[in-house]
Amino acid sequence: MIQLSIAQLPKLCEQITHKLPDGGVVLLQGDLASGKTTFTQAFSHFLGIEDAVTSPTFSLQQRYGDKLFHYDLYNYGFEKFLSLGMMEEFEHAGYHLIEWGDEKLIEWLKKAGFSYVIVKITKCENDTRCYEVQND
Repeated sequence: MIQLSIAQLPKLCEQITHKLPDGGVVLLQGDLASGKTTFTQAFSHFLGIEDAVTSPTFSLQQRYGDKLFHYDLYNYGFEKFLSLGMMEEFEHAGYHLIEWGDEKLIEWLKKAGFSYVIVKITKCENDTRCYEVQND
């Protein structure tokens, strides 16, 4: 687990793109307001995307350029995500950052053979966040 300020997030983004050089799924886990969308903003900037990144809480998915997809399952859950056919989106090349992915999604990713990492985000002292990256 590493503790980083927002300005230090490119280091974590580099670590993730090293683990998933051809793209893949990044599951963002953490409490409300832990920094999942903030991390996605930093990841977008790291990829050179200049679009404004916002939370897809009510839209389920946002797409930025041709290489970043951002999902939020908070209001929908895995079953609704599955029933809408959203898993087909993972066929698009790029990075798929998913807020609120749970064990059901992880099991599905394993069975389907998708590469993924889990980033667990917690609040730490001095307005920093702690990040734990787990491989599939």
